[in-house]
Amino acid sequence: MRWNPGGEQSQNVEDRRGAGMGGRSTIGLGGVVILFVLSLIFGRDLVSPVLQQQAEAPQTTGQAPPLETTPQEEAKVKELRFMLRDLELTWANLLGGRYQEPRLVLFRGATPSACGMGESAMGPFYCPGDRKVYLDLEFFDQLDRRFGAPGDFAQAYVIAHEVGHHVQNLLGIERQVRALQQQSPRQANQLSVLMELQADCFAGVWGHSTAQRDILEPGDAEEGLRAASAIGDDALQRQSSGRVRPESFTHGSAAQRGEWLRRGLETGDIKSCDTFKAGS
Repeated sequence: MRWNPGGEQSQNVEDRRGAGMGGRSTIGLGGVVILFVLSLIFGRDLVSPVLQQQAEAPQTTGQAPPLETTPQEEAKVKELRFMLRDLELTWANLLGGRYQEPRLVLFRGATPSACGMGESAMGPFYCPGDRKVYLDLEFFDQLDRRFGAPGDFAQAYVIAHEVGHHVQNLLGIERQVRALQQQSPRQANQLSVLMELQADCFAGVWGHSTAQRDILEPGDAEEGLRAASAIGDDALQRQSSGRVRPESFTHGSAAQRGEWLRRGLETGDIKSCDTFKAGS
C-alpha cells in the first residue's frame, strides 16, 4: 500500500503496550468503580476477572519498566495511524454526520475492555460497549506465519473488518442482531456469520476507496482475499482439529469471507453488503 509519509495520522490510538507485566494493566479503585457500573449496564461481571488477574500477577515495586519495542514495530504503529485515519475519512464521507470515530487500542497479552478482559489469544476484536477496536500487534505475525497471509493490505483488512463492526454498531445493525439472537438462540450462529460477512464486505468497501485513490498496489487485493480465506471457520477448524463442522460456524467459511470481501472491493457500495437479505 502507498501511504504518504507526510500524510495525516489518526489521533484515536490508545497505546497500552507498556501497561503492566506482560501487557496486563493494573487497575485502581476508580477503575473498579467504573467496571462495576459497566457490569450493571451490560449485565455481566467485569470486575472479578480483573481483580483475580491482578491477584495472580507477580508483585512488583516501583514504576512499570519502559516500553520495549523495535523500529519495525513503531513503523507498523505509524502505518496503523495512517490506515485508521483513512478509514475515518472514508466512513465519514460515506455516512456523513452519522459517523463517529472509534478508538484503536494497542496492547500486549491482555487488557480490560467494556466487553470483558481482552486476551491476545482472542485475536483482534471490536467492543460495542466502549466503541473500541483492540489489537495485539503479535496477531500480524500470526497472520503471516500461522495463516500464510502476509502483507500490509492483509493487515489493513483485519483492522477494516473490525471498523466494519463499528459501522454496524452505529447503524443499529449490531443491536438488532443481538436481539434476534436472544429471541432465536438456534439461529444465533447463523446470524453471527451474516454479521461477520457484512463486516468483511464493509472492509472491502473501504478497500475499493483506496483503489480509487491509487493507495493500493498490484497484489494488495489478493493479499486481503488470502487473509479472509485463511481465517474462515472451515480453514481454522481444519487446521486445529482436522474436522469441519458447519453448524458451529460463527464467522463464515473461507469461500464466503472471500466472496463478501470481494463484493465490497468491486462495488464500493455499502448497499451491496446486505448479507442478511442475501442469506434469507
